[in-house]
Amino acid sequence: MAEIENFPVTEFAFPGELRDALVAAILAGEKTATSSTLVEYGIESDPLPAVGERYALIDSDDKRVAVLEVTDVQQARLVDVPWEHARDEGEGYESVAQWRAGHEAYWHSDAMRSFLGDPSFTVSDETIVVLERFVVVSRVAAE
Repeated sequence: MAEIENFPVTEFAFPGELRDALVAAILAGEKTATSSTLVEYGIESDPLPAVGERYALIDSDDKRVAVLEVTDVQQARLVDVPWEHARDEGEGYESVAQWRAGHEAYWHSDAMRSFLGDPSFTVSDETIVVLERFVVVSRVAAE
C-alpha cells in the first residue's frame, strides 16, 4: 500500500513485547483507545492528535502495518478517566483501578522516565492524560 507512506507514524509503547501485543489488539479490533500523559507530547513538541487525522501504525520493527484515524480526543485528570475508556484500550482490564495500575507501572518504568528525561517522574490524580480513540481504516497485507 503506497499511500501508507504518506502518513505520519504513530507508535504504541516502546518496541518489544508490549508494543507487539498492542499492535495485535489494534489489528484484531480489540483496542480502539489509548492514553498518554500530556507531558509526553511536550518532550518532542508533538501536537496533540486531532479528530480526522490519520497515522501509520508501526510495529516493533518500525514496519507500517495499518492506517489509523483519530475519532475522538479528550483531556482528563488521571483520577477522572472513565471505565469506558479503560475498557476500550483492549488490554483486558476489569476496572479503572486495574487500568490505572497498569498504566502507572508503564509511566513509572525506567524506559518512560528515560524518554521523559526525568528519573523520578510520577503521576498523580491530577496528572492530565490525553484520551484518544481511533479506528483502523486500512491494513497492510501480510507478506
